[in-house]
This record gives sequence, C-alpha cells and structure tokens, in this order.
Amino acid sequence: MTAAVTDAGDPVALARALVRCRSITPADDGALDTAQRVLEGLGFTGHRLPFRAEGTERVDNLFARLGDGPPHVCFAGHTDVVPPGDAGAWRHPPFDGVVADDALWGRGAADMKGAVAAFIAACARTLRAHGAPPGSISLLLTGDEEGPSVNGTRPVLAWMAERGHTPDCCLVGEPSNPAALGEVMKIGRRGSLNGRLTVTGTQGHAAYPEKADNPVPRLLALLDALAGARLDEGTAHFPPSHLTITSVDVGNTATNVIPGEATAAFNIRFNDAHTPAGLEAWLRDTLAATAPAGTDWTLDVRVTGDSFVTPPGPFTDRVADAVADTTGRRPALDTGGGTSDARFIKDYCPVVEFGLVNATIHATDEHAALADLENLTAIYRRILEGTFAAS
Repeated sequence: MTAAVTDAGDPVALARALVRCRSITPADDGALDTAQRVLEGLGFTGHRLPFRAEGTERVDNLFARLGDGPPHVCFAGHTDVVPPGDAGAWRHPPFDGVVADDALWGRGAADMKGAVAAFIAACARTLRAHGAPPGSISLLLTGDEEGPSVNGTRPVLAWMAERGHTPDCCLVGEPSNPAALGEVMKIGRRGSLNGRLTVTGTQGHAAYPEKADNPVPRLLALLDALAGARLDEGTAHFPPSHLTITSVDVGNTATNVIPGEATAAFNIRFNDAHTPAGLEAWLRDTLAATAPAGTDWTLDVRVTGDSFVTPPGPFTDRVADAVADTTGRRPALDTGGGTSDARFIKDYCPVVEFGLVNATIHATDEHAALADLENLTAIYRRILEGTFAAS
C-alpha cells in the first residue's frame, strides 16, 4: 500500500502514510516507496537495495542522498514493524493511522515510522529555509531491523562504503525516551552474547541412580559458577556487565527417568571492558575449572552485537543542544536497553540514537503524541542546521 503525501514538511501526514503500510518484517507493503517518492521530490537520489542471504527471506532497503560533499549527515532507521497481535484488542485498527486524542495511533507510530517521518520533514523544512546544504544529507532505511538483521543495515553499509557514501556522523531514530521527549539519548549500547551449555550424562531409572550418570547436578554446578561471577565493576559510560540464565531444560516428561542430557541457555549483556572473544575464553576457562570430574559438556556461543560507545564530543553536544533548545530538557547520555542497528553503524562513523517515547513500542495501542512528532522534527532540523553551520 502506498499513500500520497502532499506536504513533505508535515511529519504527521508522513507518519500516517507510513503507518498505513502493513510492513511486518520482511514485508514492505509500500513503506519504502512512500519514503522514496517524497525524498526524490526533495531532490534526493534514491537507491533501492534488496538483499537476501542464503536461507533467509529477501529484504528491501532504501538509501537516498542529497549532495556529494562533506559534512555528510546520515539518518538511519527502519520501516518494518513487529506484528500487531490481536488487532481487535486495539483502540484503533493498527494499520489505519488514526489521529485521535492528540496522538497518532498504529503499529510503528513510535518504533519507528514517526522518527522516519520527522527526519524527512526536517529535511524538507531545512531545504525550504536554506536551499541545498553545503554538504550531504542521506537516509538509510531498512526493512530488516525487527527481524534477523542480516539483509538490512549491515549489507547496505557495505554497499555505501564501496561507493563512497560513508557518512561523517549518523543519527538513528530509535525511540530512546522512557516517558517524555528529551529525557535520553543513547551514545552506545551494551554487547549481547548468547550461550547454550549442554551436559551429557547417561539415562537411567530414578530408582537406580547408581546405574546412571545424572547430568542435572553437573549442569547446576556449572551454572552456579557462571551466575555467581562478577564480570566487572562497570566503566565510564556503562553499568556492570551481567550474565542472566534464561532457560534450563532436560526435555523430560517422566518422573522416574534420569535424563541423558541437560541444557541451559544464558545471555551476557556486556560493556566496553570486554570483547566477545575474551568473554568466550572466560566462559570456557570457568567451565573447565568448575566442571566435576568426568563431566561431558559443550558450549555454543552466538554474539548478536558488540559493545560500543560514541564518546561525548562535538557530535553528541550538537544533538543534546538541539534537544535541550527544543524541549527544555538536556538528555542523559545512556547506553542501556537492547541492541539496535547502531551496532553496525559504529564500525563506519560516530553514531547517536534519539527518537520518540518508547512507552508503547511493540505493545497494543502503540502511539506517538502529535506534539512529539512536531518537536522531533524541530530537533532534527536543528541538528542539520547546526552541522552545516559548523562546517
């Protein structure tokens, strides 16, 4: 579904048009067409970039750029959304883009079609006021952020680098504020490591434990050693890292059978005191030192993101100043929360995240206040104008 937008400087109209696209990952349903049409009307050159890694579904993406010189400011975001769940439980249909009670209602209004609309509107207003910028503005929009994140931002960034489109700085429009616009901007994220620990024993009858090798006590001893360890004391911009056990499973439905195998899953959210390789080495060393004699264990590790931080400086100051000038709140510099596509962008340029209020994201009745959409547009415009004025 595509919708006509008559005023590129109207963030509410833009956001409504995007929300009306049923772009549940990896479907697009016209969301990128809508954004591309408006951006090209402003003079941007758009590139549609579909990617499909082996064993995955095809994902469409958009890169659009205006200008060809420095400074190059990039806005990154996504137009895909999570499923709405029971549509009948919503106050307004999740893909109708209803405006009511001073808010825009619908899946993606806050996460993050509202921010995409605000950035496009900010570009339109900046261009109307000042003409072509003394530098470049670009948008990197993916349809894969809420999914596996393998066919979106990461390959688009590689494509950009190969063609000389690497930006000087990037603003990601993820909803960063807990309750009110202006509270928080993210200058980094913790890394995330998922581990799966399996202990193999010998199955047997519960009445004859001496004839079996019960893996459960062995697994619990290993988990106790991991969960009880203090990984660090925190760093300048991060709280202490922590390991959380998320599952313990033996797949046993019988009460009189000693299982032959026991498995546990855990997640480590880690700060910039660690690397994935260093954490995996620590895990294996700890397990080897703790395992009771004769324990047969295996460990599988998957890292979904490394920790990173954009140190406070001119870029973070420019974003914080724009937020404070618009909202009267100076945002806290934060590194909490889950992962985002900023984890890929940080390998190419400094990156900061600032967007709408996240109170209703992924929830029934997701919505964004109309005043916040207008103020976010003003913030993004201030960031653009400040960047080009400083050049």
